[in-house]
Amino acid sequence: MKYLEIYNEWLTNPYFDEATRRELAAIKDNDKEVKERFYKDLEFGTGGLRGILGAGINRMNIYTVRRATQGLANYIIKQKGESKGVVIAYDSRRMSPQFALQTALCLAANGIKAYMFESLRPTPELSFAVRELGCIAGVVITASHNPPEYNGYKVYWEDGAQITPPKDLEIIDEVNVIKDFSVAKTMSGEDAVRNGLLKIIGSEIDNKYIESLKKLVINPINEKGKDLNIVYTPLHGSGNIPAQRILNELGYKNVYVVPEQEYPDSEFSTVGYPNPEDPSVFEMAKKLAEEVNGDIILATDPDADRLGVQVRDNKGEFVLFNGNMTGALIAEYVLSQRAKNGTLPENGALIKTIVSGNMADRIAKEYGVNLIEVLTGFKYIGEQIKLFEETGAHEFVFGYEESNGYLVGTHSRDKDAIASVMILCEAAAYYKSQGITLYEQMQNIYKKYGYYEEKTVPVTLMGIEGMEKIKSIMEEYRSNPPKSAGEYQILKVRDYMADTITDTRTGEVIPTGLPKSDVLYYEMNDDAWCAIRPSGTEPKIKFYFGVKGSSKEDALGRLDRLMNDEVFKIN
Repeated sequence: MKYLEIYNEWLTNPYFDEATRRELAAIKDNDKEVKERFYKDLEFGTGGLRGILGAGINRMNIYTVRRATQGLANYIIKQKGESKGVVIAYDSRRMSPQFALQTALCLAANGIKAYMFESLRPTPELSFAVRELGCIAGVVITASHNPPEYNGYKVYWEDGAQITPPKDLEIIDEVNVIKDFSVAKTMSGEDAVRNGLLKIIGSEIDNKYIESLKKLVINPINEKGKDLNIVYTPLHGSGNIPAQRILNELGYKNVYVVPEQEYPDSEFSTVGYPNPEDPSVFEMAKKLAEEVNGDIILATDPDADRLGVQVRDNKGEFVLFNGNMTGALIAEYVLSQRAKNGTLPENGALIKTIVSGNMADRIAKEYGVNLIEVLTGFKYIGEQIKLFEETGAHEFVFGYEESNGYLVGTHSRDKDAIASVMILCEAAAYYKSQGITLYEQMQNIYKKYGYYEEKTVPVTLMGIEGMEKIKSIMEEYRSNPPKSAGEYQILKVRDYMADTITDTRTGEVIPTGLPKSDVLYYEMNDDAWCAIRPSGTEPKIKFYFGVKGSSKEDALGRLDRLMNDEVFKIN
């Protein structure tokens, strides 16, 4: 059907509630808005749903959530996994509790037991709970760090990781086959509980999750380390209770939570865009840190899987570490300390995504662990952990992605900001006992491995026209790959969609060895690189740049010239 026909169906069909029909009636004279909401289904992508809240097939609402859940339920039943159940968590976003309940009731109506958390919980705890409860799958309602008008629906499988090929595509097929929204089953909450198909969970899983984190401690803090002054903000999200709890139980005396951002707020009224990669979200935390003489500032995003970090520099001013810096800092700490105490495995592995910095390669080599690259998306790191356990090929030590996602340990199969808060505070306490700050340790790392600098440049292109523009940009780069950029020559072109790595000097072509993905990657001389990919969760195309210099100033200059080369300008 054409978009106007679908719009009129939603406008008049009594299946859709009165509030939905009123919202749609209010836009009847706005053809552009009607088209945006109804020209296509909200795509159930390789991780699930993410979109703007509102009525329509291209929006997040109870009907698109039910449809997605019905497709998931159909797949679970075909896999004969309905007896294992599904665990559901949610964060502080608009409609998150309602979407979680609708998910639970649809599953229950399909005879699949739903375990739903009593209140908001971090995404990594959902990943933990999937395996702890022996469930076939998990669902978390979150749009991560997107603006407040967004929400999302992420699906995990029984290994605790987000769904990966081929399951993701098979589930997508089950969702896409549902054209009539009314076929999605539901039932009352009372009936679901009475029939043993809905169970509310909470503190028992919390306790086990926290205990799993404590097992990751490498160096218990000493008395000097306990005096570390920690400022923390959950940015109105789900990290507040577990982050405070783990730090308190490990013995940190001075943990200061930003009061204006401590409690859930679906509008994220103090920040708007709750992304811990953004320096502006730290303004209130910095003010508090000056008042309490803070050593470190930590910020977690709404579903507490990403962590942002600020530390004092040599002038006493707070500076933001990017994801690659924090990843390198944790990697160096974990590998060096485990090597020191004899617990670093001989077949250890450090995993990073293809758009993360190259310093990780040097750190892995320094400590004799394997460096493994995976596609963008932490689910591919989780997939490797499962593979290691099945084959014994490697033992997971640490994994990270440049977008502020880190994982120490295998309790979760997704990035874990709560565990990252814990290990980063441990590192800060350890180095403080050695008489240095985290900033000074970062400078030591640069001196040891080289001055690596990276930057991600996202370009937002909204709506239907934006999607077409992003597609044409990728096609142009594929058909006319650049030969040079900045002062660098492009030595190899990796096209992950075509599964090719082309040597520009010899013409030799070899496979990437990774699943197909819409990513282009340019390897350059002197350890420089650039990658280009459409975002999987936002209306953006992202450019990733990385260089290595002889000093910080040299590296920043090289990075600036590379980023501003005409070849990367979008008209």
